[in-house]
Amino acid sequence: MAEAALAGGATALQLRAPGLTDARLEPLARELAERCGTTGALFVVNDRVAVAATVGAGAHVGQADDPGSARQILGPAAVLGVSVSTSDEARAAEAAGADYLGVTVWATPTKPEAEARGLDGLRTIARETALPVVGIGGVHAGNAAEVLDAGAAGICVVSAVGAAPEPVRATQALVDAVNRWEEGKG
Repeated sequence: MAEAALAGGATALQLRAPGLTDARLEPLARELAERCGTTGALFVVNDRVAVAATVGAGAHVGQADDPGSARQILGPAAVLGVSVSTSDEARAAEAAGADYLGVTVWATPTKPEAEARGLDGLRTIARETALPVVGIGGVHAGNAAEVLDAGAAGICVVSAVGAAPEPVRATQALVDAVNRWEEGKG
């Protein structure tokens, strides 16, 4: 799926594999970090800050993790993303050194524990932080513009590409949707 997303023009890739041990995750993370390096795509590892630091990647953490500790482990140059669902969490993540925030817009089977905030919740968080906010959860090419209109700086998807019969084309459709939205704003 990662290769298809990159071939389709994805500008960022997150490795999320909670079922793998660090020892099994690290070689995959290293390979994807190298591949993203050749395409210019941002690469982050979900929740596994030590693995991210070892392979020279960014990391994305949730509220159960300590963003301040993650920043210390990663150092100042690596990208750190933090999942948030409230303005207070957004401010705390910003103070801890986050570079971007992830907000779940609609419920998603890939992250059932995440609290869906809807477009209004996304809009509120985006207004109350200086950090870029990305929208995730139920996002696809048909509703990407709504998420961007609500203040998101970008979109994140899993199912829209991973469950697509043609993941390269699905990624291209997402990239096209974002580009059309950006052109309409220019």
